[in-house]
Amino acid sequence: MESRQSSDARLRRRATTVIKDSLRELRIQLALLNHQVGGRLALKDIDLDCLDVLGKNGPLTPSALARQVGLHPATLTGILDRLERGGWIARDRDPADRRSVSIRTLPDRNVEVFRLYRGMNSAMDEICANYSEKELEVISDFLQRSAEAGRESTAKLAQDS
Repeated sequence: MESRQSSDARLRRRATTVIKDSLRELRIQLALLNHQVGGRLALKDIDLDCLDVLGKNGPLTPSALARQVGLHPATLTGILDRLERGGWIARDRDPADRRSVSIRTLPDRNVEVFRLYRGMNSAMDEICANYSEKELEVISDFLQRSAEAGRESTAKLAQDS
């Protein structure tokens, strides 16, 4: 006869597996959504990543942006050239140090991006409306900790190569 402790452990492993599988499916669906948005805007997936990081953390220097998106600075230069030509970003020289450049997104173009993500944002609002404030705090904590685990795993893999 199976003990209660081993039964609980088995149920916990199953629940954890379901969560991991769901996160994988979410990653795939978000990648597909990003690909559709990028296609509508004539942007590559990495362009959207750069715009997202700049929107959240910008303005940034090119080297700081390269670190955050995991690209070699030389690779990032081509991406920034493309984004600047498309009117998505501006490169501003630091008045105190003309050699230093900061990159910022241009708000007028961001409206296009937000419009294309409107359906997903509305769906997320509806989903979140079905949870209590306490449940949302737990979900938020889980997602933040999962993102941190992803950052740490990425950094370790980058360091090992």
